[in-house]
Amino acid sequence: MNYQFIISREDWSLHRKGEVDQHRHREKVREAIKKNLADIVSEESIILSDGRRVVKIPIRSLEQYRFRYDMRKQKHAGQGNGKSKVGDVLGSDPDQAPGQGPGAGEDPGQDYYEADVTLDEIEQIVFEDLFLPNLDEKKNKKLSSESVEFRDVRKYGIQSNIDRKRTILEVLKRNALKGQPGIHGITPEDLRYKTWEVVPKFESSAVVLAMMDTSGSMGPFEKYIARSFFFWMVRFLRTKYQNVEIIFLAHHTEAKEVTEEEFFTKGESGGTRCSSVYQLALDIINSRYPKDDYNVYAFHFSDGDNLTSDNEKCIRLIDQLLTKCSLIGYGEIEGPYYYTSTLNSYYKRVTHSRFTSVTIRDKSGVYNALKAFFKEPEPREGMSV
Repeated sequence: MNYQFIISREDWSLHRKGEVDQHRHREKVREAIKKNLADIVSEESIILSDGRRVVKIPIRSLEQYRFRYDMRKQKHAGQGNGKSKVGDVLGSDPDQAPGQGPGAGEDPGQDYYEADVTLDEIEQIVFEDLFLPNLDEKKNKKLSSESVEFRDVRKYGIQSNIDRKRTILEVLKRNALKGQPGIHGITPEDLRYKTWEVVPKFESSAVVLAMMDTSGSMGPFEKYIARSFFFWMVRFLRTKYQNVEIIFLAHHTEAKEVTEEEFFTKGESGGTRCSSVYQLALDIINSRYPKDDYNVYAFHFSDGDNLTSDNEKCIRLIDQLLTKCSLIGYGEIEGPYYYTSTLNSYYKRVTHSRFTSVTIRDKSGVYNALKAFFKEPEPREGMSV
């Protein structure tokens, strides 16, 4: 007996395996990005790029799960009546991954490949939990972010946007007209889909002051960490908010307002007087950004090596800034060569809820600093990252 199988062109089950694999791939990529965010955020090739960088992310092999023997072990479980007995230690996994111990290894490694990921995809994950904290209602409303609003209902759309309430109403009306009231026999003609529009959502205006120590004590590592943080901060603000103003201030013993390009590229030298940048920030706020019209944020990064005679003045100026700012963030970078600090030890006395300080000891601390500053303040503000 001959059988004929006719497969419809509309039989999308043929494509299901491909869709499943694509979905698994996207999830694996997203999982790998989230797992390595701290390293990705501090990646030098991204920081020094022009913003259109394609980044390679290592992804573990997507092969299916299966049982297999580990032939390196002398005893195995589940293989019948062998020499193993109750209480025997059958073996343990090595503490280090293959190839990571001292000397040349001989164990096989774990398969992985590199996926190309755009900077936009990384930004989407990095910025999803970040926002400007303590935004108060102000008279001047220039700051806008994108908001999704469902404004229409149509007969065609994607499954995830089905409007269940209106679909059921259509079923009830159609069945009632046929003299068969009730919810039954849903047809494609009954389906209703919500459609949306991206509309600007206006919030209170905001200005952010980026303040960076460029003195001689800020070595290559310290400057790289500071610039890495401000690189991501600028991209976060311009990605999530429109019309946010960013003021760039650089200082050694004197402070000055600089362009964005100078802020990220120009080097300085000399001693350190941090009070100079706080005084300049106060002058700028008083002259250009009245408290009634703007939410003001100030973020300062330094190695903490400040003139001892200047520390008390810094405390007084921080107290004045706190009367005008929605949040002040101070990041102190512990360099690899010395671990002395004068400024941060003084800032431990600042217990105001809108003052947050972090200490960064390695590149992974950049991402943790972003999370510490751009969220609702924790009960205890001083923390180490």
